[in-house]
Amino acid sequence: MIDLRSDTVTKPTQAMRQAGFDAEVGDDVFEEDPTVQQLEERAAEMFGKEAALYVTSGTQGNQAAVLTHCNPGEEIIMEANAHLFLYEGATMSALAGVQPRTIQGERGAMRPEDVEAAIRKDDIHFPKTSLICLENTHNKAGGAILPWDNMKAIYEIGQRYNIPIHLDGARIFNASVATGIPVKEYASLTDTVQFCLSKGLGAPVGSILVGPKSFIERARKWRKRLGGGMRQAGVIAAPGLIAINEMVDRLVEDHEHAKNLAESVNSISGLEVEGKVETNIVLINVKETGMNAETFLAKLKEQGVLAVPFGPYTIRMVTNKEVSADDLHKVKKQLEKCTQA
Repeated sequence: MIDLRSDTVTKPTQAMRQAGFDAEVGDDVFEEDPTVQQLEERAAEMFGKEAALYVTSGTQGNQAAVLTHCNPGEEIIMEANAHLFLYEGATMSALAGVQPRTIQGERGAMRPEDVEAAIRKDDIHFPKTSLICLENTHNKAGGAILPWDNMKAIYEIGQRYNIPIHLDGARIFNASVATGIPVKEYASLTDTVQFCLSKGLGAPVGSILVGPKSFIERARKWRKRLGGGMRQAGVIAAPGLIAINEMVDRLVEDHEHAKNLAESVNSISGLEVEGKVETNIVLINVKETGMNAETFLAKLKEQGVLAVPFGPYTIRMVTNKEVSADDLHKVKKQLEKCTQA
């Protein structure tokens, strides 16, 4: 199978496996795992923040941030198709007791004036606006990069109203590689950032939450409450170090593959790429084939290619380090077969 379901299907490199085998470890709940500490220190340095926390997943990182920033009965502003809103099991409501205030953006980017208008006034009838969340790159918008000026304008609004900004930067390294803007510069427009090690960077597990030292100390307790207190976690933190130190530059290859895949798709009658391909995600509309997404994906699976539904007539393909240029030539042929079936 050629697996284009997600960049989460990447497998650790041999160097990562060896690093995990050789890792010096301790009990991380007691903050005694030296490899975890090294990973957290390196992440904080890369993002220009005071401290970092190693968490089990992007969802755990985002929700630990929400739980630390907010109190029950408050409200969070986010884009209408944000991962936090669509794909994290309503955790912000179920556990943090906060409600989302969603704003329809364009390719994942909220208009700053809409964000400012959504901030609640001090009124007994209203919840307090306690957090603004951004997502870069934006998953549901097909890996779209949040424009620098847009982030800056929203950050300045947050500063003006004393509302912190949290960035769901699960794929922030993809944005950085595509634009040339260092992750530290993106992080300068936020108070806290969550980013994943286990997507395009290829580590087997884990994400990082970065922010002020006092914030990370409180988030550490929330991680424990969420069941994320790990023991000899150095064996999985060591591959994470390799991910951020050695695997960032290779994301360029994923982006090139995605653009080539998009060109192939647009050359096939009945298929159309939705939106602009900026990073490693390609959204494909299959409506003109006369099939819906589920039917088309079933046929595609029969041809040895895996992807996921992203709407009634939309499928998503994500290029990753497990998929070669030769694989993508095969994918084009299999897509052609599916449209002719």
